[in-house]
Amino acid sequence: MAVLSDQLEVFFRSRCTLIIIVTPEEERALEEVKLACKQSQPARRCLRWDVGLGLRNASGEGPAVEKDTKTLFEEIRKSSGRDVYVLHDMHDLWTNSFQIKRLIRSVAQDLRNSMTTIVITTPTNQIPPELEDEATIIDLSLPEESQLDKLLGQILAGIPEAKIATATRRRIVQAAVGLTESQARRAFSEALVSDGKLSEESISFVMSQKQQVIRQSDFLEFFSSDETLDNVGGFAVLKDWLREREPAFSKSAAEYGLPAPKGVVLLGIPGTGKSLTAKMIGGLWKMPLLRLDVGAIFGQFLGQSEERLRKATKLAETVAPCVLWIDELEKALAQGGLDGGTTTRVFGSLLSWMQDKKAPVFIVATANDVSRLPPELLRRGRFDEIFFLDLPNDSEREEIVKVHLRKRRRNPSDFNVTNIAATCEDFVGAEIEQAITDAMYSAFNDNQREFTTDDIISSAVRLVPLARSQRERILELRSWLAEGRALSASAQPKKTRAGRLEINKTN
Repeated sequence: MAVLSDQLEVFFRSRCTLIIIVTPEEERALEEVKLACKQSQPARRCLRWDVGLGLRNASGEGPAVEKDTKTLFEEIRKSSGRDVYVLHDMHDLWTNSFQIKRLIRSVAQDLRNSMTTIVITTPTNQIPPELEDEATIIDLSLPEESQLDKLLGQILAGIPEAKIATATRRRIVQAAVGLTESQARRAFSEALVSDGKLSEESISFVMSQKQQVIRQSDFLEFFSSDETLDNVGGFAVLKDWLREREPAFSKSAAEYGLPAPKGVVLLGIPGTGKSLTAKMIGGLWKMPLLRLDVGAIFGQFLGQSEERLRKATKLAETVAPCVLWIDELEKALAQGGLDGGTTTRVFGSLLSWMQDKKAPVFIVATANDVSRLPPELLRRGRFDEIFFLDLPNDSEREEIVKVHLRKRRRNPSDFNVTNIAATCEDFVGAEIEQAITDAMYSAFNDNQREFTTDDIISSAVRLVPLARSQRERILELRSWLAEGRALSASAQPKKTRAGRLEINKTN
């Protein structure tokens, strides 16, 4: 915590008259300011103001004095000492009041030759343009591991009987990364009260608290990483690529000089398992999996969309290492649109973050319609590889059949998997799953008998796969693979009836 207080003390000495701290952690920001005031030589007086209680000493000593904003700023203007005024509710007041913005700006200008500083805390990044030139703006990052460990130590200090192993303590702290200080305090305390101690079970409890916080963001969703390689049929090339890069997130890889992987784009035919693959990556690497709802990023007010994206990426960086899944990217970031340039600005912000991010956030972007993706999104540097998920070949279809039989608690050896896979030629994974599900419905309605290979084959014959109903569109998608613009996720050429689809090239 000393880093920000040191920075603030430098700003005080350099006579910055207006500092805006962007953070939802009002009390934590105040503690940083108080520490900076104490570090000053000589120490500075620190006062705080909010619309409810008025002006009072930041240390809590003495009564609060009710002051409206005009009276408050008159007092600040007349201050001749080494005073720091921390103002908490200005973002609510300046939203609909030009007079408040004018007051802040005028007083900040009048204080330039004084030793008085105004510090405004705000949970929103929407700073009035009238103040941006006058203010020094600071984003207070969420607590790091060391700060959370210190917080946990303070809580445990009051409970001598609460013993905890060093490794368990480290994992609990890591689980809390991404929470504010107050959220982490509540999570640690509730885990202690719930179990009477901190143990391996507490890790899941703290993680569940973080999931709730992420869900409250509206545009980020936390997924449990329980999908495994065995749950995804086929894609041998992609799986090998993922296994090879898993160790790149380790400390030894960083010491070796190896950069953390940036991400992959999963393109291809609908139903081939792009979303399932994204979930599988989180499970394989044992990392938190966050799904970014790009549609929910867009807001109705100017600047709201950009701020939501900034919050989402910042939270992802705090939780890192993690997997950030952006599903059906083309629907939200397609070129064109009559939204006053919002899509363009959000897209530009996303590209800049992807290019410049330092935190190990592995991005998995999925898309069905390649043609609607801006070309600058797909260039190397933002993603490590572009994989095309094509129609499954013979062996992959057999794998997929086995996966879905096992999911339904059936032994694949009780079925003629080869014949089922042959019948499902030109089927994507979702269509094979549907054939099995339809067969189960038929058998269940027939005196709840056990479904058989013949039931699945009969269901498959009735289904018309996308590869046939939308042949032209599928050919257009597969042309990306044939032209060498993406790497096949599968190891073998596709053999389909399609002499009709006639794209057998692999990379």
